[in-house]
Amino acid sequence: MRDRRIESGHRRDQPADPAAFGSVRRDLLGFVVLREGKMGLIKLGKVLARSGVLAALGLVLPLSASAFERNILTGGPTGTYIQIGRDMSDIASACGIELNVRESAGSLENFLGVRKRRHTQLGIVQSDVLEYLKTYSSEDPEIARAIFGVRIAFPLYNEEVHILAKREITSLADLNGRRVAVGVEDSGTFLTASLVLDLARVTPAERLTINADTSLQRLLEGSIDAFFYVAGAPTNIFQSNQIDPDKLHLLPITDPTLAAVYTPSRIEAGTYPFQQEAIDVVAVKAVLMTFEYNPGRNVYHRQSCQAVSDMAYLIVKQFQTLKQVGHPKWNDVDLNDIPPGWSISECVNLGLSESYELSCGPVAAPAQTSIESEANAAYRNRICAVIGC
Repeated sequence: MRDRRIESGHRRDQPADPAAFGSVRRDLLGFVVLREGKMGLIKLGKVLARSGVLAALGLVLPLSASAFERNILTGGPTGTYIQIGRDMSDIASACGIELNVRESAGSLENFLGVRKRRHTQLGIVQSDVLEYLKTYSSEDPEIARAIFGVRIAFPLYNEEVHILAKREITSLADLNGRRVAVGVEDSGTFLTASLVLDLARVTPAERLTINADTSLQRLLEGSIDAFFYVAGAPTNIFQSNQIDPDKLHLLPITDPTLAAVYTPSRIEAGTYPFQQEAIDVVAVKAVLMTFEYNPGRNVYHRQSCQAVSDMAYLIVKQFQTLKQVGHPKWNDVDLNDIPPGWSISECVNLGLSESYELSCGPVAAPAQTSIESEANAAYRNRICAVIGC
């Protein structure tokens, strides 16, 4: 299951040292601090309110009784997350299960949604967002409270950091003094772009917080010089025939500091119509997240846990189908590559257990044991039993 495009890179056994994030500190669930001394403290509530996330998450509205739903938060309409979500929805539909695929601003909204939004059992999140949250949870009680109960459903694939730029820009250093779009403020692209620029000591003249589709249009019009987009290649936004290879290109990312923090990767030649040469970049892991529902607590928790268990069962049972007919990134998924510091959901392990059944058929029994945490060991055993290790 190894991604042939991914070269060996730095791997962490522990969450990052806070110093690795440089001066960019985005205290995602308490305050926002960006380039300290210039922006000062900004209440996250104001940031989220601008994008309507607070209301969407149910943070300002009381929960009301409604019919049970199964939902997964993904990303924008031209990204890879939404295609992965649709693939999951398709295998669920084949078993008579409705999984609604919801668009979102990206990783931060997805993390908060899994934690706070009713009828939202699953969300796809970038691993550097998880690493940031875990790193600062020990010193910030707001973050510690926010991540409480959030669990891993499945590790997914590596997401490449794309920077589409004007041809005269040939390196990250050339972004100094330029107008650069870094994604909307509640997205994983925003966090990754901020970290990349800071770690590479690049200071654009302007950082625009706009989404990828708007960024592409602004770049085509010439009103910005480059934009970041973090997504698993290939992603639809860069398939546009409006991208002229004589005017625009993907920027290589080869900075040694970034290679130590992220995973070195490569976007092969011909991945996109305008891209004729292989491009060395860096990547982050995409992870399917859920909440640790307690089936004994109430009906809603019991139904939600079953929804997670059902999807865990189906993803593993139909893994080969996903690789054959789903997005190409399914071929790069390593279900054993669990991000350090996070645990697998018990509801996921329930769906992978020997006794769990759906009308689609039972999951095979686990074949081996592990010395790691009980939840993660049970997960690995059941994955190995079905797809091999």
